[in-house]
Amino acid sequence: MPRNGNTFSSLAAWRRRVVAHALQGGWRWAQQAGAVTAEHPGKLRFRRLGAGTRLAFPQGTLFGEPWIEIGECCIIAEQVTLTAGMLPGLDLGTETVLTLGNGVVLGRGSHVIADTTITIGSDTYCGPYVYITSTNHSYDDPHEPIGRQWPRSEPVSIGPGCWLGTGAVILPGARIGRNVVVAAGAVVRGEVPDHSVVAGAPARVVRRWDPEQGWQPPLRTPAPRPIPEDVTPEQLAALAAWEVEQAETAAAAEAPAS
Repeated sequence: MPRNGNTFSSLAAWRRRVVAHALQGGWRWAQQAGAVTAEHPGKLRFRRLGAGTRLAFPQGTLFGEPWIEIGECCIIAEQVTLTAGMLPGLDLGTETVLTLGNGVVLGRGSHVIADTTITIGSDTYCGPYVYITSTNHSYDDPHEPIGRQWPRSEPVSIGPGCWLGTGAVILPGARIGRNVVVAAGAVVRGEVPDHSVVAGAPARVVRRWDPEQGWQPPLRTPAPRPIPEDVTPEQLAALAAWEVEQAETAAAAEAPAS
């Protein structure tokens, strides 16, 4: 009896491995086949979709593509929402509504909701679940449900070279300068100057770059050393392996003897 039990258990485990392998292989195939690129846009017809850009599969909500321009070498992660207009099928005129510059990265689960103009500058990176919107609910009439009151829209601009941390929220009317850091979970409205760090809800400037004094208040960590131009990928890999080996050796030396 135990022998039969072992046989059935082994057979069930083998079947699970086969099914898991098939599902994982099928999912990887779907991710490759379902990705959107300039060469393989599928049914999506963006006003512009630059070379080297990739929208990962599965995509989030996408509509208003004829009024969306996406630059070259952008990375749009899974489940990212990109919309132009309040509803699908609207005629938004002749001008672009949502513009992503070259090299923009939108992390998994992010939302960019452009009922009016939103511009994201080149080389701006967004962590997961960033929310950028040009429209907000109004609540002028205290007797009417907020969801039934006409929303307010204001253009949003985000300069080039910015970093938006996980869960950051960019509200209508925000004007973010170049090379700005938006801390995780920050809620940004109004104008943010170039070369600054903002944090909090509502976001406040917590650090700025001064041409004469550098970062104020000063950074608490030393600046990273740039990689020399003549270093090869093989040398970097060997250095990483050596550092791991050194760390393991140090840990073994500190471990108490059994």
